[in-house]
Amino acid sequence: MRWDDLFSDLGAQWDAEARRELDGEVADRTRRERALVGLQERLAAALGGRVALTVRVVGSLPGRVLEVGDGWLLLATEPGGLGLVPFPAVTGVTGLPARVDATGQGRRFGLGYALRGLSRDRATVLVTDLDGVVVSGTIDAVGRDVLELSEHAPDLPRRAENVTGRRLVPFSAVVLVRPARPAGAQPGQS
Repeated sequence: MRWDDLFSDLGAQWDAEARRELDGEVADRTRRERALVGLQERLAAALGGRVALTVRVVGSLPGRVLEVGDGWLLLATEPGGLGLVPFPAVTGVTGLPARVDATGQGRRFGLGYALRGLSRDRATVLVTDLDGVVVSGTIDAVGRDVLELSEHAPDLPRRAENVTGRRLVPFSAVVLVRPARPAGAQPGQS
């Protein structure tokens, strides 16, 4: 073998090894980046898009992703409804984009903060728990890991004479929180 052939062969081997190393680094970097992407980032990448959630005891819940937070999402459901869904209640998601935008992180606040907003708004809500029980009422208080609901009929305002009971619901038992009435409807209207 001549020296020029030898060095050409060595050069080709070097280039092939460098390509293998680069391919390995790219694959490793891709795996590391994917390992940092969770449900929140995947759902945040779908903001404004349509997805179908599978939710414990509720089943299929299709809709448009309106908001994503730390451990929850707000979905515009059909027809014209809303649903606040904690991540632990989600058993599957279809319709997500394949790629995740690094800037799509969603809201930083957690479920408790979102529920406190509903409490401040004095909204009448329907809370579905892990047993499939749906309770209507107004969220009076939100603790570290629990909400306190004054139970009353969904078509009645929260007044002492309308309250039929008080219920504590741990966050870990919340599957879905929905408005009891369509947006803009007043108590007594459907």
